[in-house]
Amino acid sequence: MAAKYYTHFVTASESARRAAYSGNSEWSGVVELRHPLEQTGGTRELRSLLAQSFDIASEDIRILHWARLH
Repeated sequence: MAAKYYTHFVTASESARRAAYSGNSEWSGVVELRHPLEQTGGTRELRSLLAQSFDIASEDIRILHWARLH
């Protein structure tokens, strides 16, 4: 069952900053996953997914806030 999450995060990678239109490295939006995140370690999984989308290391992503949408 798919699960949607609102996420607000920053990227620390120089390549991610160059990809941003205004040089801003702060992002927010809705991410849809095939299954719900685990209560423990969920942010690690979310960081990994976001890192793949931005083509950067997951260590370069710092999640500020995330919440499941109903």
